[in-house]
Amino acid sequence: MFKALLLSCILLFFSIEGHSQNTFSITGVVKDQKETLPGAGVYVSGYKIATATDSDGKFHLPNLKPGSYDILVQMMGYLPFSKNIIISDKSVHVEFVLKENAVMLNEVVIRADPNRQKYINQFKQYFIGTSPNAKACKIINPQVLRVDYDITTSTLTVKTDEFLIIENKALGYRIKYMLDYFEYNKRTNIIYYSGKPFFEELKPSNAKNKKYIDLREIAYYGSAQHFFKSLYKGTSKEEGFIINKMIKVPNQNRAQDSIINKNILALKNPPGKTGIRKNVAKIDTSLLAYWQKQQALPKFLDKFNNAEVLPDTLVHYYNKDLKLLNYTNSLCVIYTKERESTAYSNSGFWIFRPLYIPDYELSIAKLTGGPIRFYEGGGILDSRSLLFEGFWAYEKVADMVPMDYVPLVKRL
Repeated sequence: MFKALLLSCILLFFSIEGHSQNTFSITGVVKDQKETLPGAGVYVSGYKIATATDSDGKFHLPNLKPGSYDILVQMMGYLPFSKNIIISDKSVHVEFVLKENAVMLNEVVIRADPNRQKYINQFKQYFIGTSPNAKACKIINPQVLRVDYDITTSTLTVKTDEFLIIENKALGYRIKYMLDYFEYNKRTNIIYYSGKPFFEELKPSNAKNKKYIDLREIAYYGSAQHFFKSLYKGTSKEEGFIINKMIKVPNQNRAQDSIINKNILALKNPPGKTGIRKNVAKIDTSLLAYWQKQQALPKFLDKFNNAEVLPDTLVHYYNKDLKLLNYTNSLCVIYTKERESTAYSNSGFWIFRPLYIPDYELSIAKLTGGPIRFYEGGGILDSRSLLFEGFWAYEKVADMVPMDYVPLVKRL
């Protein structure tokens, strides 16, 4: 069964709710090397907060709680710009200097790639997703995508110098997405991507608004964003999450390396007749194939540990805005308030579960390099810090909601 992995970088560098009740502002000016730029769009990544520069190139983003914010700037003829701003106990004033977009200012001849559409379709599948919500999503400006496939590493990379615009008619959002990077390795089935999205509300009718509300709540509940937000508050179990460990155990179906290597060496170099004329014996290809398959088997397998893990043993304060999550092996996170859908079960992201565990939404989270830091709003700071399997790997951009999203109905 096809097993896909997804790095947790969608929620990278998003803003959070602060500890203080006070609010502050980010003010500043947008300019290029010569002059200030009126009419530039200024956005708060992960939110629905935006403004535009006035006739003097100045902007004002009020009512922001203490925390870390990624500010995005867009202006026709210039490269998109982003900068991380931290608000602690006072308002912040900044100056953004944009660079001209040479691609837009100069006529560029692009060589036609007969495989471009195939690569864009793969990008949509692994970036937008394959969930029911993904079917209602459309990339408005696919022409800004620069795709490249490295045949030597079987890796698809996608970049862009402009905001990627995604219309999500399922959740009622128009997303401007600043794509930092996207990689898909066909050999490992591992997907890496990260970026900074800005959400705009689509104007709905009354009937569609009710549909948006319902689907947004389904998308939020049980998501990685919901989990980390509840983990920060210390309410993960009350909100329906059970944490277990997946531990590594030796693969009993795999022979020891010494035995495998000895047999492969002997089969590749069979004894022949000695003397003046040497005849090499015929290689037993079927037996060689068996030992090569043994060599390809994993040395260790993941095994579900029934002992529930207490969140307090995993989470610690990093500073007043961030908490630290650290553990060994892998976490198995079960969301008990939603069952697996048929669409998920047929998606190829489904992972093995012990037969005695009900078909709740189940996700595996593996650290890729030490502890991770995460915000109160559920955002993860460290790029490429987590690898997801299962339900959280299945959910992608089509199932994202803003970081300040608050469901209308609280699940008990």
